Amino acid sequence: RSVEEAISLAIEELGVSEEDAVIEVVEDGSAKGFLKIGKKSSTVRVTAEIPERVETEAEEDTTYYGDDETYEGDALSQAEEDAVNFVAEILSGIGIHGKLDSYREEDTIYISVTGQDCGAAIGRHGETLDAISYLTSLVANKNSEEHLRVSLDIGGYKKRREAIVISLANKAATRALHTGEPVAMEAMNPSERRIVHFALQSIGGVSTHSEGEEPERRVIVSPAGEERPEV
Repeated sequence: RSVEEAISLAIEELGVSEEDAVIEVVEDGSAKGFLKIGKKSSTVRVTAEIPERVETEAEEDTTYYGDDETYEGDALSQAEEDAVNFVAEILSGIGIHGKLDSYREEDTIYISVTGQDCGAAIGRHGETLDAISYLTSLVANKNSEEHLRVSLDIGGYKKRREAIVISLANKAATRALHTGEPVAMEAMNPSERRIVHFALQSIGGVSTHSEGEEPERRVIVSPAGEERPEV
């Protein structure tokens, strides 16, 4: 199936009307499918009107969520089960089959998908993965009394990207310390900005804050004592 067909399953599952959800095809792949050799993957961007429960300024939460600690708790909660089933349905809809593992730790549901040819579910710069994660979060919170986070990784992309982001953060800190001037990093999504804040909070002599509007919001790494601009 095409990404359009797969995302339509998401809209139906969520019960979101056309007025509340918009699907934009950023890069349209071949009609023959995502996994054909030589064919491009399609990338989608999904936005939707969501309740006031959505967190703002999420990057200011510097709690680290990227560990591999397992959690042996009760049977799957309804929210976790809904989230896992939703991800499985989306991936099946775009022709991806693999192993899906999940666990819940406090207010976060961790879902990991491993398999071959996962590129179609990741997309350019992880945009499709972000869209699926966003929709999965809506599903998990649809009938939940508490706000739940969803951390979805497909094909190990987030772990690889996390290592890259930490490397970029360290280079920015080194440059800021060397030049004495603030360094603007590349635009990142909220979860990647959190990684930067966390990675550099233990490095003496630098501070971090975010500037700009989505999707161009980015972290500024400044020498300690540098006057922080109004944002």
